[in-house]
Amino acid sequence: MNNLFQKKFTHILSATILFSLLLVLWLLLNYFDTDTISQMSEHCTIPYPGKPLVRYAIMIDAGSSGSRIHIYKFNYCKEMPELENEIFHAIEPGLSAYRDDPLAGADSFDRLLQLAIEHVPKELQKCTPIAVKATAGLRLLGQEASERLLDAVREKLETMPFPIHAVEVMDAKEEGVFAWMTVNYLSGSLGRSTVAVFDLGGASTQVVFEPTGRMAPGDHVYELEIGKAKYTLYQHSYLGFGLNEARKRIKSFVTELWKESHSVYDHPCLPENYTETAGEFQLIGTGAGHAPCRGLIERVFEKDKRCVRQPCAFDGIYQPSLTESFPDRDLYMFSYFYDLTQPLGMPPEFSVRELGELANRVCEQDLEAFRHISGAVQLIKGTPNYCLDLTYMHALLRIGYEVPPHRRIRTAKKIQGAETGWCLGASIVMINDARLKCKY
Repeated sequence: MNNLFQKKFTHILSATILFSLLLVLWLLLNYFDTDTISQMSEHCTIPYPGKPLVRYAIMIDAGSSGSRIHIYKFNYCKEMPELENEIFHAIEPGLSAYRDDPLAGADSFDRLLQLAIEHVPKELQKCTPIAVKATAGLRLLGQEASERLLDAVREKLETMPFPIHAVEVMDAKEEGVFAWMTVNYLSGSLGRSTVAVFDLGGASTQVVFEPTGRMAPGDHVYELEIGKAKYTLYQHSYLGFGLNEARKRIKSFVTELWKESHSVYDHPCLPENYTETAGEFQLIGTGAGHAPCRGLIERVFEKDKRCVRQPCAFDGIYQPSLTESFPDRDLYMFSYFYDLTQPLGMPPEFSVRELGELANRVCEQDLEAFRHISGAVQLIKGTPNYCLDLTYMHALLRIGYEVPPHRRIRTAKKIQGAETGWCLGASIVMINDARLKCKY
């Protein structure tokens, strides 16, 4: 009798639970619309005192090679905003390609802005800040040309429901600092042993880290407050030392060496018999290998340039020694560091020496070493600059930034599902800006 009662009770309980779940699902589908659900948090129902439960932020990175939108959803279950979701989309070419047609440059953002309309709940759009921050590509255009482009973009944004936080060429130091903040935020390193960030884009390269010792005063010092914590950072952005600009410099070195002799020059960093033009000159690849290529590339860093405040990294720029002031914390590498190593089978973590060995295999056209990696052989054959690019990356770390060969580095495109780079860090600063106002 007791067993029969228990069975009936179990069936009734199971049916009640199933009915409750179906009722909740029905309510979500019929009572709450998509916008209402998007205004809820997956992690809490009550926000931190004085904060909204959910806040969105829109950041457009107008880089040298393309424009990328990040649509972030944060919750304030705690004092610090917690990232719940990110929508990412990229377009090409970059805004700088529209130098002679600013209106077309602004129109190129149409698809990005439509995504923002689609993914930010309508009720929150008037309080969701949007920012467009241009980086090195626009800096190289000069002030007048970049301002024309940004004015056209600003007029486009004024037709949107979102309050405009900024449309600007971002300060070079902020680009690196915001990337540092992003990585340390996602890796959970804030308030602990922070990590260093190295970025390599098309036009510039940046380094940011928190030295353990005292630094000389100067523009390289950046004081950052995140919540109740304060960080004293070293930062520097080397404009003109990004990968695309480095290729141009290396070409000019080749032609400069022999300009009095003839109009056809050997290029040790290009594949054998591959030809490329540089102005009125013709460059012919010799496939000479990693060592001759590196010998040429090392000239880029001007290590013999006068160092006013020691120690210097390269180009006469002061930098605390990574060996002495940052000896054992993690080093994170992004952008081209990731994009060029991962397709060739490199793991997420490897040493600087192993990066040099990879460059050597590519320069020597040791294709057998890559046959087990899907698509790698075709990629190397179809990318004439692969030897040059990897050799430059290795020389940048080893000769430029003076990272020891045994030091291990980490590459990543995402951490915990979120894109690395400066955009997330900049967005966190933006939504905590006391000057931020809704658009009415």
